[in-house]
Amino acid sequence: MAENHRNSEGLPSAMTRLVRSLARLPGIGEKTATRLVLVLLSWPRERVIELAESLLEMKERVGLCTSCFGLSDTATCNVCADAQRDQGSICVVETPADLLAIERARAFKGVYHVLHGALAPVQGIGPDDLKISELRERIERNPAGTVREVIIATNATVEGDATALYLAKVLRPLGIKTTRLARGLPTGSDLEYSDVATLSAALNYRREL
Repeated sequence: MAENHRNSEGLPSAMTRLVRSLARLPGIGEKTATRLVLVLLSWPRERVIELAESLLEMKERVGLCTSCFGLSDTATCNVCADAQRDQGSICVVETPADLLAIERARAFKGVYHVLHGALAPVQGIGPDDLKISELRERIERNPAGTVREVIIATNATVEGDATALYLAKVLRPLGIKTTRLARGLPTGSDLEYSDVATLSAALNYRREL
């Protein structure tokens, strides 16, 4: 009878189900998921309940900021609501993960706009599938001169470049300074070990000293 509750690897079915669920997460394979399940099994019941409640709370409460479309558990996210942030500088990113990456660098003091993707016609993703019209409307809602610069921080991919060019075209009639994140050689790197694409970008985006 006990055999009916175990899989081929010898785990109880309840553990197998959790392993399969965790293995769906990016970067977590079956082995890592199994180790995590074994750790969770050793936790006190109260700690497991706390984790489960945290997951449910996140799923139920976290949505999109009504201004920048970043993640937030309130109508306006912490960045947009921060009076110390420069509202005249908007950094446009593809995903909430990109926003978090820039925030970790602690080098940008403006606000953000999350597109939730990039243009990819082959995959059927067009301008209407992204938060592009919302960006333009956001700028137009503000008094003239409020937004001084839009920094396009889409990824250095074919899709990211296409999105950047499209955004520049959309924003041009508004007369706002539009810039693109520089890219090229990372600090401390040697030219001989750099790939062709990186060297090409470094040359194309060079600046005067």
